Amino acid sequence: MRHFFAAVAFFGLFQTTQAFAQNGPVVIELYTSQGCSSCPPADAMLHDLAKRDDVIALALHVDYWDYIGWKDSFAQPAFTARQHDYARAVNSATVYTPQMVIGGVDHVIGSRPMQVMDTIQAHSAKGNPVAVSLTRQGENIQISAQPGGTGEYVVQLVRYTPEETVAIRRGENAGRNLRYANIVTSWTVIERWDGSAPLDIVAQADGDAPVAVIIQQATNGPIVGAAQLR
Repeated sequence: MRHFFAAVAFFGLFQTTQAFAQNGPVVIELYTSQGCSSCPPADAMLHDLAKRDDVIALALHVDYWDYIGWKDSFAQPAFTARQHDYARAVNSATVYTPQMVIGGVDHVIGSRPMQVMDTIQAHSAKGNPVAVSLTRQGENIQISAQPGGTGEYVVQLVRYTPEETVAIRRGENAGRNLRYANIVTSWTVIERWDGSAPLDIVAQADGDAPVAVIIQQATNGPIVGAAQLR
């Protein structure tokens, strides 16, 4: 059934970890809900994708399913708004779950594995124009990027929980224990960049949750560079 709606681990002073992405990874955003009966296969696929080093797989839980009988414990209105922004970018009047947005450009039904994998492969073969480097030192993230073409870009800091299992008591998935991966807890624009000169900034990232940095044209355009620190 297809559903449519209109609608870091702490390190000592001298210890660092680093991630560098030359031509990738591919960013996958899954728009999902605990209350959607069509979503568990897509959630399971994201769990597998989250293990790969060539992608950044992120689950953004939306809140427009909450009225059916089960309030998604991970949902945020900001994620619903982000999905609507993507819909407007392609002149669509509807949003749905499960939806994957790949590379900020391609919209794919999240329960269609062959289409998802083909789209990931196409983005991976093309590569990202901007190489992003992340270094964590204590509670800060050093973010560096080399120019890959000028434009109006936003630098976004994403925090996520690697895995959690939820017992669903009501709604379409009532009685199921569902496992979720890379559950986004915050998605924040921390800088605007025109790409004309190298980027070199520091962002605060308290705690031990993984960090992803995504550089994107506006907030709903193509993703031009990304990296993560698990």
